[in-house]
Amino acid sequence: MSAVRLLVVDDHTLFRRGLVALLAADHSVEVAGEAGDGAEAVRKARTLQPDLILLDNHLPGATGIQVLSELREAAPLAKVVLLTVSEDELDLQAALRGGANGYLLKTIEGDVLLAAIHRVMRGEPVISPELMGKLVAALQAPGGLALSTAHAEPVPEGAAQLSPREHEVLQQIARGASNKEIARTLQIAETTVKIHVQHILRKLGVSSRVQAAVMATGGHSRF
Repeated sequence: MSAVRLLVVDDHTLFRRGLVALLAADHSVEVAGEAGDGAEAVRKARTLQPDLILLDNHLPGATGIQVLSELREAAPLAKVVLLTVSEDELDLQAALRGGANGYLLKTIEGDVLLAAIHRVMRGEPVISPELMGKLVAALQAPGGLALSTAHAEPVPEGAAQLSPREHEVLQQIARGASNKEIARTLQIAETTVKIHVQHILRKLGVSSRVQAAVMATGGHSRF
């Protein structure tokens, strides 16, 4: 499997270089380029066509969130993950609305960051666990994120059909756990977890883990 090619965008040179050094020590990723502001990030993204862009929000000139659409246009196939100090729920909402594939805090451990990068490349959204409660609140609030489970819609009939094990997996999803973490917690194979997740999404009538997490934590008594 080829290494994930990364573009690291952060205006703090010391932090950026430390992050690049950390990532470079792992052979599963390759730092293809660096940028210190939004305009440079767009130019580098267009030239390098990275697999994933790690994007700080607090950049000089335009914020990371403000250049999201330009980055998407410059590198249409690239995943974008915000890596920031901001725990502001409005920043979180804006990033997800703008098409970010993840939102992580800079307090994250190196091995957890690497795991998150690979989860995103597998098509999974990644949100720092500390922010999951704010995400759920944003999804439920009037005028919040426009997902089908954001408001007081009825729980699909399939919810009652979840097996006891699927209920356990769903609760782990609501805590922000990855498939690997769920497998370790429940002492089952990761491939089994993937099957359970597919069944859960189908039964709940939703298309993403985030939507399933909202249904599990959003006050639906059936859970």
